[in-house]
Amino acid sequence: MSLKLGVLFGGQSGEHEISLMSAVSVMNNLNRRKYDIVPIGITKKGHWYLYKGSIDDLPKGDWVSDSYKAILPPDPSYKGLLYFADGNMKLMHLDVVFPVLHGPKGEDGTIQGLLELANIPYVGAGVTASSTGMDKVVTKRLFEHAGLPIAPYDAFTRKRWHAEENALTEEIEADIGYPNFIKPANLGSSVGITKAHDRRELKEAVDLASRYDSKLIAEKAINCRDVECAVLGNEDPAASTVGEIIPEREFYDYQAKYYDKATRLLIPAGIPEDKIEEIRGLAVRAYKALDCKGMARVDFLYEEDTQRIYVSELNTIPGFTDVSMYPKLWEACGTSYGKLLDELIDLTLERFQDN
Repeated sequence: MSLKLGVLFGGQSGEHEISLMSAVSVMNNLNRRKYDIVPIGITKKGHWYLYKGSIDDLPKGDWVSDSYKAILPPDPSYKGLLYFADGNMKLMHLDVVFPVLHGPKGEDGTIQGLLELANIPYVGAGVTASSTGMDKVVTKRLFEHAGLPIAPYDAFTRKRWHAEENALTEEIEADIGYPNFIKPANLGSSVGITKAHDRRELKEAVDLASRYDSKLIAEKAINCRDVECAVLGNEDPAASTVGEIIPEREFYDYQAKYYDKATRLLIPAGIPEDKIEEIRGLAVRAYKALDCKGMARVDFLYEEDTQRIYVSELNTIPGFTDVSMYPKLWEACGTSYGKLLDELIDLTLERFQDN
């Protein structure tokens, strides 16, 4: 008997469109003999729908018109999706949910908390790991506590910037220097991130990042190579080989990640083998430091001149588009996209049975 698998996509974050792309790839690679797929969309305003149209049409954006209005009640006696069709309210039971959501109100523990209340097993990290992994400042502090190497950074709020712009600018210049990256603390896919080379660019970068979050981070821009490692598992996680991102742009921004055809992914990364093994070990340590389950992608900075490695950040719901690193890293290790999805769902069921 096939599992009733809800695939959650869309969401209220700035990564809504990327979620649609990831969800299409996930649903097209799921084994239809094993899973009865239930596509569940969330609009940018937070409205829930049961999608009935063609999966490949999702990225076009007009998916709501081919959907039924729905809600997912936190009451565990339902354990499924309520939707409204033909003037009646109906219940769609769900055995497991795959949240293919990126960013706030999807990857940050909010959806995970709802699914916990509803007593529905879900793929990926739990509430604590999701919320801490979403917040770059909290993540860095946990990495520091675990003794992991991280790049120099300063954290500050939008309110403090408006009140103490000159003093804070001088503080960042003294602690971090130029160039530096200014980032929203709670967002992914490089949304709202700018590389600042001087005071004018720093102010513009903070103004941009402030549109996305009230908590911001300034991080030293290291002359490095961007490398990533995928982690899979619950209590005994495994690390993939290491991949390298080679963008044509100055850094791996949103455009380079998803639309720039000149961006190249090199698997395995073109760095010494002993450094690849060191990164794999650090990836597992970072995964455990946040108490992750299921999956995560850990991003690193490799400073070639010194051969130093810095843990950059951890993504509890990595991209699953046709150009995303997470599934490609496991494919390079001999695990196909479809088999990877099977393993993630098996890990989910295993974790919820243990609980």
